[in-house]
Amino acid sequence: MTSYDLILRGGRCVLPWGEAEANIGVRAGRIAAIGALGGATAEREIDCRGLHVLPGLIDPHVHLRDPGDPAVETIPTGTRAAVLGGIATVFDMPNTTPSITTQRALEEKRAYAQGKSWCDIGFYIGAGKSNIPKLAALELEPDVCAVKVFAGSSTGDLLVEDDASLERVMRSGRRRVCYHSEDEYRLQERKPLYAAGGPHRLHAEWRDVECAFLGTRRLMALARETGRPAHILHVSTAEELAYLRDFRDVATVEVLVNHLSQTDEAYDRLGGYAVMNPPIRDERHMRAAWAAVADGTVDCIGSDHAPHSRANKEKPWPATAAGLTGVQTLVPIMLDHVNAGRLSLGRMVDLMAAGPARVYGAVTKGRLAAGFDADFTIVDLRKTRTIEESWIVSPCGWTPFAGQSCTGWPVMTLVRGHLVMREDEILGEAIGAPALFH
Repeated sequence: MTSYDLILRGGRCVLPWGEAEANIGVRAGRIAAIGALGGATAEREIDCRGLHVLPGLIDPHVHLRDPGDPAVETIPTGTRAAVLGGIATVFDMPNTTPSITTQRALEEKRAYAQGKSWCDIGFYIGAGKSNIPKLAALELEPDVCAVKVFAGSSTGDLLVEDDASLERVMRSGRRRVCYHSEDEYRLQERKPLYAAGGPHRLHAEWRDVECAFLGTRRLMALARETGRPAHILHVSTAEELAYLRDFRDVATVEVLVNHLSQTDEAYDRLGGYAVMNPPIRDERHMRAAWAAVADGTVDCIGSDHAPHSRANKEKPWPATAAGLTGVQTLVPIMLDHVNAGRLSLGRMVDLMAAGPARVYGAVTKGRLAAGFDADFTIVDLRKTRTIEESWIVSPCGWTPFAGQSCTGWPVMTLVRGHLVMREDEILGEAIGAPALFH
């Protein structure tokens, strides 16, 4: 008789080859078997009948602001938000205070996260002009998901804006480099055109389509010249998405849930709580993003969870802090899109599990398959619930999706076989570990 540490019973499993009702046996934190498992026993069983079992979903783009301001977000609070929202792994950005640009800063963050993270975590290394010679070594640290380059300025002090320095970054190693792609020269040239106190929708006019598209064209030219693969983060324009289809040999693509879910009417409704970089744009760009999801141009969907205090979000534009919360609401919003018929559940899993694992080289993540980590996001596709700010656990306490009704909701999150969330309750201890990459 075969025995396991855990068996998930009777769920409809989203497997790499399709959906099937199956039992999943877990041993030592890994998936040991998938099938009928007749006669098998386990120390623990979870009844998943009537639910869908997904591979543990990954948010590859979060800013947990740690080190930084604990009144806004920390690794403990941000990863609690992640597992409450059905996320089993996050990749955390480096534009903290101080930035994660050195071996020492990485080691300190790694040590701090142990015993404090509720989900598994990967760390970005920030590229600055001073650390380019060290990037080739830093990117090979076992828990580093990627090098992050801000080619256009955003929150924090990291910026590599000129072609010569960007080329040096691209020639500094071998793994895929992740880019915030806006053209810094155009940003600064246009900044004086806008007076303080203007309407928040001017944010999308200042950081316009050409600002993003010019940045991406420059990066693709350098990627082709150097042969270094590039991952363009939060692609927000129809022009970029059409252009990037011709660069699939060197480029992968992320879009954000916001650019799939919100249009520029959000500025009138939300004010500063709609300000992010790159901006929320008009409906033409949202339609292009959905078309790119449908035709396979998009590899990953992320939240770009980037909390700020209410005081900083409510400053007059352009002093309004740019960035929106999202790690806790990503899965409900995307499940609602599934129920609305905008994409299949299988395609959602591809974009939020297998896709990030492939793009970043995450080892044993992203698939329901024997030998992979026993990370599971278990969802009830029939459950309808309204997103409320009282549910948000990030200390900043707000979400741009407050009041939105979602059909489809995460009801359990497991990390390496540990049940860490069930029906809004955080369980056990913070057992998150550094994710591994190749």
